[in-house]
Amino acid sequence: MDWEPISEASLLDKISAAEIRMNPQQARLWEAIRIVPHKWEEKSYGKLGNGFWIVAIIGATVIWYNDIEDGFNRSHYTSFGTMDEYWCNQDELEMALQHVLNFVETGQETRTTIGPSMPGKWSR
Repeated sequence: MDWEPISEASLLDKISAAEIRMNPQQARLWEAIRIVPHKWEEKSYGKLGNGFWIVAIIGATVIWYNDIEDGFNRSHYTSFGTMDEYWCNQDELEMALQHVLNFVETGQETRTTIGPSMPGKWSR
């Protein structure tokens, strides 16, 4: 396998590019929930790259970058430093933020979560 974890510098480049594309509401939310990126554990797939980069926290939810699938995701956590869920969404950061905004405004989930594929099964 030729995969290597994304570097912090490359992640920061992706974040900078997303900041340019954010609408005003997304940018305000981003400023309120963003954190300095650092890695958190994820027990099923996170061992491969020593965890995943967490970029924002709101309540019991983190926004993180899945460098295996090349996209931002949201996951719940119950213990600080460990994500409870693994998702394969390939969203841009501003899309992950929009899903948070939609949830805050309506109380309804608007995202579709894509889990890892299981051998012999197709899922979406």
